[in-house]
Amino acid sequence: MRKNISVALAAYNGEKYIKEQLDSILCQLKEKDEIVISLDPSTDSTERILSSYHDDRIKLIHGSGSGLIKNFENAIAHTSNDIIFLCDQDDIWTNDKVDCVLNSFSDGIYVVMHDCSIVDEELNVIEPSFFQHRRTKLGIVSNIIQNSYIGCCMAFRKELKEYILPFPDPLPMHDQYIGLVGEIKGKNKLIHKPLLYYRRHGKNVSSTSHSSLFQMIQWRFQIIKAIL
Repeated sequence: MRKNISVALAAYNGEKYIKEQLDSILCQLKEKDEIVISLDPSTDSTERILSSYHDDRIKLIHGSGSGLIKNFENAIAHTSNDIIFLCDQDDIWTNDKVDCVLNSFSDGIYVVMHDCSIVDEELNVIEPSFFQHRRTKLGIVSNIIQNSYIGCCMAFRKELKEYILPFPDPLPMHDQYIGLVGEIKGKNKLIHKPLLYYRRHGKNVSSTSHSSLFQMIQWRFQIIKAIL
């Protein structure tokens, strides 16, 4: 029997792409699934776009305006179903993403992460495989040294919520933290198939920019402290 899913989406000033993202998700959801959208105070028409959907599966809640990590924490905290998918506001899911991910949750698997194609704002492919580009692999030590976990490609069992919430503060990256806790509590699994178009357009709320050496070292100490 198919498990019910929750999609935890953090939104902020997302008017340009959020409808395209939502449409790619809703067509894959069943009646008892849900999309929990935590919307930080925005200055554009994001809330109006979300309110235009008359779909009981969409649950709109308001974030505190404390940034991306807290916004995701708020969305995750309000989810209720068996499997929780993390979701950005500006990507596009392939039409087989949900089925492929759900089929990968065998016994003992806490977190599943799939590959994605990195695209520009017009969906032109920049890198066909994030996994190859990032040299993605599992392993606690490996992912402390160089993080491979990317939230928009991750899903996890609801049982993990009791171990990850509330997020410790400070927390450099919520997706890295969730992935590492999953490896500590059970097993994680990779799907070597792109199931998402990961849009990079210069105004993403999440960033792939490089940090200073000092900040990189500081973040590693923070993530070690968080998982301990």
